[in-house]
Amino acid sequence: MYTKLKKFLTLELQHFKTSGIYKEERVLQSPQGARIIVKGKEVLNFCSNNYLGLSSHPKVIAAAHQALDKWGFGLSSVRFICGTQELHKQLEKKLAQFLRMDDAILYAACFDANGGVFEPFLSEDCGVIADALNHASLIDGIRLTKAKRYIYQHADMDDLESKLKDSQSDMFRMIVTDGVFSMDGDIAKLPEICALADKYDALLLVDDSHATGFVGSTGRGTPEYCGVEDRVDIITTTFGKALGGATGGATVGRQEMIDMLRQRSRPYLFSNTLAPVVAGATIAVLDLLSETTELRDKLERNTLYFRKGMKSLGFNIKPGTHPIVPILLYEAKPALKLATQLLNEGIYVVAFSYPVVPRGQARIRVQISAAHDRPDLDRALEAFAKIGKELGVI
Repeated sequence: MYTKLKKFLTLELQHFKTSGIYKEERVLQSPQGARIIVKGKEVLNFCSNNYLGLSSHPKVIAAAHQALDKWGFGLSSVRFICGTQELHKQLEKKLAQFLRMDDAILYAACFDANGGVFEPFLSEDCGVIADALNHASLIDGIRLTKAKRYIYQHADMDDLESKLKDSQSDMFRMIVTDGVFSMDGDIAKLPEICALADKYDALLLVDDSHATGFVGSTGRGTPEYCGVEDRVDIITTTFGKALGGATGGATVGRQEMIDMLRQRSRPYLFSNTLAPVVAGATIAVLDLLSETTELRDKLERNTLYFRKGMKSLGFNIKPGTHPIVPILLYEAKPALKLATQLLNEGIYVVAFSYPVVPRGQARIRVQISAAHDRPDLDRALEAFAKIGKELGVI
C-alpha cells in the first residue's frame, strides 16, 4: 500500500528542494542563547524567540532545578484527575495578576490553548471573525468549532466592520487576532478593534505569544502597549518565547470563561498536565519581570539600534518597533542563499518561504534579544552589509 504514496512523497520532497523551500533543521550543540554552536562553530544567534534572553538565565535554571527536586518530573495525568499541584495554581494566579486579568488556565502549548478556546463558547449559531494573517494555531482552533467563519483582510478595519455587519444575526461573535503577527512583526490595531467590538457587541480574543513579557511599558503585552487592557476579553499566550523559552501556554481572561474552559476545553481535559519544572521556572520568570523592566528596556534599545542600522544599509525591512525584523527578499532562493552565506560569516538566521509566508514574500526574519550586546549587533550589521553587497541585495 505504501509504494504509491512513497513515490508521490519522493517527488514532492524533491520539488521542495529544487524550488528552495525545503526546510533543513540545523542541530545546535549548545544551550539556547545569543551565541550558539552549530557544526562545531560558535555563531551569533539572530533567529530565536528568546526575546529577553531567559532561556538559559541562571535564575531560571535554578528555579527549574528547585521545582524538579520538590515536585518531580511529571504528573502522569490530566488536571482534573490527579494532575494539579499547588505549583500550577500558583502559576495561574501569578500569570493572571501579571496580565491584569481574572484567572488563567494552563496548557501544554499555546497551540493547545488556541485549539481549545473556541468550541466551548461558540456553537453553530455563533460567529468567529478572524484576521487573515492569524497564526496557524488560531486557524486550526477555529476549524474545530461549528461557528460560522468570517475572515477580514489583514489589519483592515473597514473590512472587519463589514464582517461585523454581516454577522449581526449570530448569537455570539468573537473577533480573533494575533497581538503581534509573527512574520511581519506588526502590532494589531487593538484600539480600533476594541471600538468595533464595543459598537457591534462582540468578544475579543488576542493571541499575545510574541508580546507577553516585553511589549508595553512593563511587558504586559499588546493590550498594555495599545492602552486597552480592560477591553480585551481573553488572551492566549506561550511560555515558549520570552517567558523562558521552554514549552507550555495559557489562556487568560474573564473568570466565567476560564471556569468554562476547565469544564469543556478538550486539550485541557485530555492532555497531560504542564511539567512541574516548566511551571516552577515560569513563576521565577514572572517574578523577575514584575521586579524590573531592565531586560525589556534593553531589548527595546537593541531593536531600535538594529532597525536603524539595517535601514541605513538599504535593506528592505518591514517598518515597526518589534524585535521581529523581516528582511524581504521576495523569492525563496535568494533568501536561502543569503541565510546560508551569513552562517559562513558567523550569523545564524533562517530563510522563510512558502508555505510559512505567501508566495513571493520570502524573507529573512531577524529576531533581536536582550541577550545581544552592542558588539553583537554591530557584527551582524557588518555581515549583512558584506553579503548583501556580494549578492546584489543592496
